[in-house]
Parts: sequence; C-alpha cells; structure tokens
Amino acid sequence: EEFDSSEHTPSPRTKRVSMGVEVQTLTPGDGKSYPKQGQMLEMHYRGTLASNGEEFDSSHKRNKPFQFKIGVGQVIRGWDEGVMKMSVGEKAKLIITSDFGYGSQGAGGVIPPNADLIFEVQLLKIL
Repeated sequence: EEFDSSEHTPSPRTKRVSMGVEVQTLTPGDGKSYPKQGQMLEMHYRGTLASNGEEFDSSHKRNKPFQFKIGVGQVIRGWDEGVMKMSVGEKAKLIITSDFGYGSQGAGGVIPPNADLIFEVQLLKIL
C-alpha cells in the first residue's frame, strides 16, 4: 500500500505538537504569554466526541471557567501538551487521540473506550 503523505500534512495554521494532540488556532491570542508548567490557568472549553460530534462536557453550560494547574497531570495529556502551545486569549481546537485522552478506560460513562476527542478551548488567563 502506497503511503499518501498529503493527508498527514498539517495546514499552515495548525501547530503539530505530537502524535497525540493537534492544535488548530481559531482566534489568535496575544502571541507572547504562554503557560509554563505548574502555572494555574483559567479556561473555557467544550468537549465533543470526534466520532459523532456529541458533546460530553462544557464549561460554558456552567457559566464558570475551568481552573487547573498545567503540565502536572491534573488534566488529560492532550490538554497538558496542547494548551502549553497556546497564548493568552487564544481560542483553539484541540484534536486529541485517545492515548492522549482517556485511553482504553474511557471516562464517566460519557466517553467510550479508545475515543478520539475534540475540545474547543479558550485560554482566558494565567492566574
């Protein structure tokens, strides 16, 4: 089988982070304030299953941004790696393969095993 590299070439607006997460900028941030490991961040997000677009979680529905410490394993690996590539104010789409998401366990009855995930996220501030 011939390898077609065209479908694996990221578009110019896509920052390819690693195997497990792809960051697509929707709205650029300030381009200078990037999170560092261990910092507390405030974000809005909406999570959907890549397979069918079904929403499984949204901070917007709670009207309350999500706060967490980056780079220390408090969140899935796709977030730890992907969000560190975003600057403050940036809105992005994180496309996360299951190994950088919830893996073979899935999560909370809403995320099936081995599910690829799509998060639309906005980095509101570094606290």
